[in-house]
Amino acid sequence: MEPIRQSDLPDVLALAFLGDAIFSHAVRSMLVARGVFRSGDLTRLSLAYVTAEAQSEGLSLVEPRLTEDEAALVRRAGNAKHLNRPKHATPGDYRRATALEALLGMLETTGQAERLRELSDLLLSGLRHRENELP
Repeated sequence: MEPIRQSDLPDVLALAFLGDAIFSHAVRSMLVARGVFRSGDLTRLSLAYVTAEAQSEGLSLVEPRLTEDEAALVRRAGNAKHLNRPKHATPGDYRRATALEALLGMLETTGQAERLRELSDLLLSGLRHRENELP
């Protein structure tokens, strides 16, 4: 595959916006496929995956497997200026969650569906243990 020119990509925060939706959809699809149908259960279980803390952990799972282009985007997105962050997230977790979301958004934008699926599957399986830690 030809290297990705970072200058040809949308802004990293736009990629993160897209990646957030992609990951949320993946989580919701996985939960419904597992037979979780009650809205309260869906909402509660999705928190094991879609919080800044969970996504920061998820980035740690995929970082060793990133290509040079992917790692460069993750670094750039992690250093992006944020206007705000949720009160429940540490600045570090929020930056890392944004970086993960930008990575997913970049894979979607560049048409790398198989790679997106590969990393999403790794994230979903690697973060499943967090469901047991929910109240």
